[in-house]
Amino acid sequence: MQKRLARKLDLEILLSKVKPHPKPSPNLEQYTVSVQVAAQMLYLAAYTYDDIVGKTVLDLGCGTGRLALGAAFLGAKEAVGVDIDKTALRVAAENSVNVGLRGKVQWIAADIDIVRTQFDTVIENPPFGVQTRGADRKFLETALKSGKTIYSIHKGVRDTVDSKRKAKSNREIRQIASSSFLERFIDRNGGTIKAIYPMTMTIPYMFSFHTKKKHESLVNVYIIKKK
Repeated sequence: MQKRLARKLDLEILLSKVKPHPKPSPNLEQYTVSVQVAAQMLYLAAYTYDDIVGKTVLDLGCGTGRLALGAAFLGAKEAVGVDIDKTALRVAAENSVNVGLRGKVQWIAADIDIVRTQFDTVIENPPFGVQTRGADRKFLETALKSGKTIYSIHKGVRDTVDSKRKAKSNREIRQIASSSFLERFIDRNGGTIKAIYPMTMTIPYMFSFHTKKKHESLVNVYIIKKK
């Protein structure tokens, strides 16, 4: 286990300063990962599994940079963020300056298909496939081609009250069983699931079809190893 070099509170404070997309697209499902989920995932990656500190890290569909900047803050040797949205990357570059990490992340405006370099770790908050069915599959395929270890956020299998209660505290670490579909898909693409952690992600009102000021959704963080 990696020695802790940064406090989780300091990571959360930094992530809270990362501005979201000014005009997110519902078609691209541009939901910024919450501070709590991002911090928990990155802290697990860094200090439970030793996949951040001194490693090369790729953030697929990086948006405005919350995960990539968090990885750089925790001591990634190299951090790269890729996104097709130039507006999101402009904000990401501004965020890197605002949090004191200018030049610590390389931002690339392109479709994720452009990635050819191999990385130690891939982190991603892919679209859940609500607007475009199967949108998350492309991210998983690219991640498995590009990284040795993947940390990927996916919609919970059953968004029930009981499941939410189990994942209510993101500080309480527990594991659950995988989605059979995702398990088969990951296996076919050369990966194996090492662990899954349920967390509750708060999504604020963003689009006209939202009916609440905020919505709490169960998400699962998959930790995947390339075979």
